[in-house]
Amino acid sequence: MPRSLLRSWSLHRGDLDGFLALSLNNLITLLLAVGLCRSVLGYSDMLLFSTIIPASGVSLLLGNFAYARSARRLSRQESRQDCTALPYGINTVTLLAYIFLVMLPVKLGALSAGLSEAEAVEASWKAGTMACLGSGCIEVSGALVAQQLRRWLPRASLLSTLAGIALGYISLGFLLRSYAYPVVGLPTLAIICLGYFGRVRWPLPTGLMAVLLGIGLGWISGLMPQDPIAWERGLGLVALHLPVLQLSALWDARMDLFPWLGVIIPMGLFNVVGSLQNLESAEAAGDRYPTGNSLLVNGLGTVVAAAFGSCFPTTIYIGHPGFKAMGARAGYSSLNGVVMAAICLLGGLGVLALLVPIEAGMAILLFIGLSMTAQAFQSTPRKHAPAVALGMLPGLAGWGAMLLKAGLRTGDVGTVDAPFGEALIGELAGSDIWAKGLFALEQGQIITAMLLAAWLVYLIEGRFRAAATCSGIAAALSWFGILHGWTFSTGDTVVQLGWGAGAPWALAYGLVTLTTVAARPFHDQSAKT
Repeated sequence: MPRSLLRSWSLHRGDLDGFLALSLNNLITLLLAVGLCRSVLGYSDMLLFSTIIPASGVSLLLGNFAYARSARRLSRQESRQDCTALPYGINTVTLLAYIFLVMLPVKLGALSAGLSEAEAVEASWKAGTMACLGSGCIEVSGALVAQQLRRWLPRASLLSTLAGIALGYISLGFLLRSYAYPVVGLPTLAIICLGYFGRVRWPLPTGLMAVLLGIGLGWISGLMPQDPIAWERGLGLVALHLPVLQLSALWDARMDLFPWLGVIIPMGLFNVVGSLQNLESAEAAGDRYPTGNSLLVNGLGTVVAAAFGSCFPTTIYIGHPGFKAMGARAGYSSLNGVVMAAICLLGGLGVLALLVPIEAGMAILLFIGLSMTAQAFQSTPRKHAPAVALGMLPGLAGWGAMLLKAGLRTGDVGTVDAPFGEALIGELAGSDIWAKGLFALEQGQIITAMLLAAWLVYLIEGRFRAAATCSGIAAALSWFGILHGWTFSTGDTVVQLGWGAGAPWALAYGLVTLTTVAARPFHDQSAKT
């Protein structure tokens, strides 16, 4: 093993807490992938645990070691020992997008064309690996231009976007689950808040205390099932599953890339922009990592995952300030890479799902979400607070849209017999639920949040030309449907790309741009903000 990798194993007091938080995040995402691939796509355990999951394990190992090395290098360059590695793992948002918008349609289309179930599953998997490869190539290309984009955007626009996602998808999502299972969720949350916010020094690391308490309460309360068949199935998956290059599968699926560029390109850009925001977040916490190299590692990790047969891109996770606040350094990343790779290569996910309730570690993720939201206000000028608040709203809208559609599907709306349609918009509006706006904000929510927050920052600073540039970009992206372009599928809303796909929003942003330019002569430069 190279000496630089051995040095990355130097562990500090907070590395165990950081490892628990990151590995739990990775574990939840992998368990989600396994569950959806089994239930939605009908994938066999052979395909999952012999190909897809081991490939994900390889990408997690390589990426985590690379970011640990970056942290060690930064420590040497700046002669300090408190550099925290960038958190890294499977991209949950892209995972969901590829399952429901690429892999499932490919399978259904194959079945409609008369292919067998096994042939349809294989076609679906190959399309997923090609989508993953396309996403990785976009991320690698983004490394060449991302630094210029990062310099132009104000910090408030980057951090507020993350705060909106952190509040909705992480904080509120897991808070609701905590209150659904309060006996497990609330005591573990108390442990986390007392340890990290109240500066209580527990006998064990705070994260470990919370997880152990959660496991105990989960078993005592009956939250964990006692199903011997499930245990037999889980134990039967434990074996060494070495990854194998799947280049022939990628070659077979090369033509499957083009029909799904409307999904792959936005998701690839989503990853690039999200990585920029996370790098900005790390810098605000005190660790400035090179943009190009950091994005390159992320992109190559996704390419490696696809080459070995995974359908799921990797990404730099949000939450670096939370890991830094825990005292995590470089070692937590290396430890996470080795442990997650071992779980993936040895088929351990089936057993872990039966041992550790997700509720046992939700409080750690809640802490990370709270840290991200607080940082958006604490690390930006006070006068930019309205822009931060504005930038948080699209992420919350995206989370709300996800909940609304899930609720409708639970009520048997969104099936072949009762598909989503325009009538649904009117019925919801009658109850003062403006789903049309919700679905519009959901599409391109990250870029929308970034541009809205930047527009308002520039207005606050009196930079009307820069503000007009932001709204002008929003108008152009909306025209092509990259922002706000959406249409109904049977049981979902999907992006709609094309000339004039988002014309109403493009026109609206155009009017905003004209109004911003026209307002410049009336600006009161003596007024205090």
